[in-house]
Amino acid sequence: MVNITRASDLTMVGANGGGWTAPLGTAAPDSPLSQPVSPWTALGAISDDGLTYGFDEDSQEFQPWGLTSPFRTQITKSVRTFGLTVWETSRLAVQSLQYRLDEADLEPDVDGLTKFAETASPAPDRRAFWFVVLDGDSARGFYVPQGEINDRSDVSFKQDEMSGYEWTITTYPDAAGNTVYHVDKVPTTPAEVVS
Repeated sequence: MVNITRASDLTMVGANGGGWTAPLGTAAPDSPLSQPVSPWTALGAISDDGLTYGFDEDSQEFQPWGLTSPFRTQITKSVRTFGLTVWETSRLAVQSLQYRLDEADLEPDVDGLTKFAETASPAPDRRAFWFVVLDGDSARGFYVPQGEINDRSDVSFKQDEMSGYEWTITTYPDAAGNTVYHVDKVPTTPAEVVS
């Protein structure tokens, strides 16, 4: 007879969380349980759609002559993305990411006005990102050493809808060849019982 312990605390509901950005080369925070410190800057409120961790992979199958199934598969594409919608669109860090500008370019003048122009030929804008997902005693941290917003949705300004910037962030390999580093805190649970 096999008794398998089913522990609900091993499941994850993205009940809460946050996102931060920092210049390239910024080290990962030590833990998803503590608030990141400067130079990490918070992205502010995220919509109730939460955070999406995406996998985009392609593969090539090699099927020998005379067989009906492949005997080897080679991964030809493996991309990780993060998707979210930020609601605090007036934050300097958020505007800086949306418009690919330095925060210094968005400082208001003496009249409190911020003036900038969008270029038709934007330069690459890679930064470090840190995302945390929280659920009770569980916490998952995702450190992206090199990420870039490669997809932005339209922005609506309506009376019955919160305006936000919907982003897809593509991860790129660092010097070690890694795109995402995981730092998780999961609860200890009893081992499976087999008799």
